[in-house]
Amino acid sequence: MREVRWERMFPDELEAACAACPGVYLPYGLCEPHGPQSALGLDALKAQGIAVRAAQLGGGIVAPPFFWHVHELGIYAVWASERIGEARPWLTGLPPALFFRNVLYHLRTMAALEFRAVILLTGHGGPHMADFRRVVELLQPYFAPRLAVVINEGNPGFPTDGMTGDHAGKVECSEMWYLDPACIDVSRLPPRGDDRGAPHFAMADHAYETSRRAGQHMVEGFARWLAAKLQELLAAYSASTPTRLSFAETEALWHDVIEPILPSLESMQQYRGPQGVPPASRWHHNWAPPPV
Repeated sequence: MREVRWERMFPDELEAACAACPGVYLPYGLCEPHGPQSALGLDALKAQGIAVRAAQLGGGIVAPPFFWHVHELGIYAVWASERIGEARPWLTGLPPALFFRNVLYHLRTMAALEFRAVILLTGHGGPHMADFRRVVELLQPYFAPRLAVVINEGNPGFPTDGMTGDHAGKVECSEMWYLDPACIDVSRLPPRGDDRGAPHFAMADHAYETSRRAGQHMVEGFARWLAAKLQELLAAYSASTPTRLSFAETEALWHDVIEPILPSLESMQQYRGPQGVPPASRWHHNWAPPPV
């Protein structure tokens, strides 16, 4: 297959690929518990693998994946307390403001390199997805390339066939098994019905239904949709002066456009549900319970 991964390409290959299709995929994810059967980097590796397949089908370049994402605070801490427990999580989490500040700088680079279309593809979902789209929509007027934020599962282009997105279950583990068999080892699944060690490092109950064939169906269908989406963005591009922002100008954009909305982001809200995080839990310090 043709190489499309930016970090593995030579300069002449990058120039030729960009001339043929000036679009780029930015894969996002993190290292996070995905059951004993999955590599920790599943979210970002999955996003990168699907983006690679889309670029091979329809052109474009796949940027190096960003293995840091929103986690560990508010509702994320509640989920982690229940689904991960007190096991060492090997988590590469960031607070929302730092994550979105990185995204701004990623877009700055893509615009400076004169890409005309950018798909920000994330393999990690949660309340931050609404924030992700909102931030990018606010930044769009300041950048020439057309931008789109896409989550792997849970969008119109994902061929679920009745399956919904999951965490460390039959959907994303099937995708990963097809994309990179070395990252899924079903022999590591605990025996069915064995609750010792539960919650099994955030594994979904239906992880036993993981299927490489199902993964192939999902990945290939979604990659075709992504390739078409990139062409749609390219067609929407209108010639303009390429955006080349200095670091100082980028900081001003952050301060003027994004910083004021941070308190209203969904991922920044205090958790107000019935469940809490025990004070002794490793997840309590960032849970930020509401004041009494």
